[in-house]
Amino acid sequence: MQTEDSRARRYSFIANIELTDLQSETQTKEQTSDLSLFGCHVNTLRPLAPGTKVRIKILHRGEHFEALGKVAYARPNAGIGIVFSRIELNHQLVLDKWIAEPRDE
Repeated sequence: MQTEDSRARRYSFIANIELTDLQSETQTKEQTSDLSLFGCHVNTLRPLAPGTKVRIKILHRGEHFEALGKVAYARPNAGIGIVFSRIELNHQLVLDKWIAEPRDE
């Protein structure tokens, strides 16, 4: 089984993120530390359990990205990994732009 980490390069990406647990509708505001085409890492001291389905909203430089995802892993006192499961086309374009930024610098 191929993991998300091996599918795409991750880029350092610091931005505010809002996570909503789709089952409980509980919202938390955290910060990302990296981003890829398939997911992101979220810095949190209160990780959600692996398998938890979430709605993700990231705001960065005046643009926002939304997707549905799932918690792939949780590391105590380090954060969680989110794998994107559904991204609308307009949000995919924002993600593609953000991923291209580090390569352009």
